[in-house]
Amino acid sequence: MRRTTLAATLGTVALSVLIGVGVGTAVGQPKDNVSKALHPNLARAQKQSSAAYESITMAQQANEWDLAGHAAKAKQLLEEVNNELKLAAEQSNTNKKKKQQ
Repeated sequence: MRRTTLAATLGTVALSVLIGVGVGTAVGQPKDNVSKALHPNLARAQKQSSAAYESITMAQQANEWDLAGHAAKAKQLLEEVNNELKLAAEQSNTNKKKKQQ
């Protein structure tokens, strides 16, 4: 009975690690794709978002990816933040073009 329990526990841990790795890699590292020259504040926010993403990845590794999905969710949200920052920069560019016309 004890061997079965140990085997089941190890199997569950291995599956959790694989799922954690899969979830962790499903979300991409945020890209720094906002021009620092045109949008210094948005570019700085993107850098900070990327740094937070990297810190979360290190926390996942330190905890053997066992953070109950919360770290993966935080990384997903940071990717969304990154996308919104890029959209904000693009909107700013559009606004500037309209003013120049």
